[in-house]
Amino acid sequence: MNILHLKYAVEISKTKSISKAAENLYTGQPNLSRAIKELEENLGITIFRRTSKGITVTPEGEEFLQYAKPIISQVDAIENLYKNGKTGKQSFSVCVPRTTYISYAFSEFAKYIKTDTPADIFYKETNSMRTINNIVREDYNLGIIRYQSAFDKYFNSLFEEKRLDSELITEFSYVLLLSKKHPLADKEVIVPKDLSDYIEIIHGDPYVPSLPLIDVKKAELSEYVDKRIYVFDRSSQFEILSSVPNTFMWVSPIPQKLLSSFYLVHKKVIADKKIYKDVLIKRKDYKLSELDRRFIKEVTAAKEKFMK
Repeated sequence: MNILHLKYAVEISKTKSISKAAENLYTGQPNLSRAIKELEENLGITIFRRTSKGITVTPEGEEFLQYAKPIISQVDAIENLYKNGKTGKQSFSVCVPRTTYISYAFSEFAKYIKTDTPADIFYKETNSMRTINNIVREDYNLGIIRYQSAFDKYFNSLFEEKRLDSELITEFSYVLLLSKKHPLADKEVIVPKDLSDYIEIIHGDPYVPSLPLIDVKKAELSEYVDKRIYVFDRSSQFEILSSVPNTFMWVSPIPQKLLSSFYLVHKKVIADKKIYKDVLIKRKDYKLSELDRRFIKEVTAAKEKFMK
């Protein structure tokens, strides 16, 4: 067994394809297949199962890859550190929920990226499921996920299963986001039933581990609303809220400057007692870099500024 064979196995597990892995590794498919067969024979296990639908990882393979991935990460880190003298490349990757205070934090973080050193910086807004999968597969190093506190046990169980560290960033209740022209914008007291005549703008990909999607939606969606537009881009959501006054959206608190830009207002709703959490996750074997710590510092500062 050698490092190159480990690298081959990790790349195949990421791509789920011999041909794609061979392309990424700049090697031939026959050479890659031969190396994996040799690795499996040396270890006495089957790492990958070939099917008509592609490559799948066996249970033994999953266990093997848990050890192989951190080894390859460390090798890559050493190569990045020394291959260009000792300057290295600035590398950072994070998956986050679609939320304003974190995007603000990333903007502040970006000011610290050095302009005299190569850099690969990845910032992806997505849902909790994709964030967790991206961290486990090592496509990204940091993740922030958002979920209702009622689902704590499901997520904590998943963190343990996937060998993820987790740290609470903040807890909060959603507020109602409306156009200043919305019929409810000047109403002093709003209750959930008041929303029944209007259209809700919503993210279309809720997720809770081990729970059917229908149960997740029951917990997240209001029984009083039957008109929804599912939108995945935050700027599009704001544009719709601003230009279609009979729409609304549930959000974490948004800076006043952004509210003013889109002619929007926050409103609290009586009887809305759901508490949400934003939680930082990373692999247990992953060591935070200087850029990781800077990003976390900016997220904490943005939370203090906007989430009070």
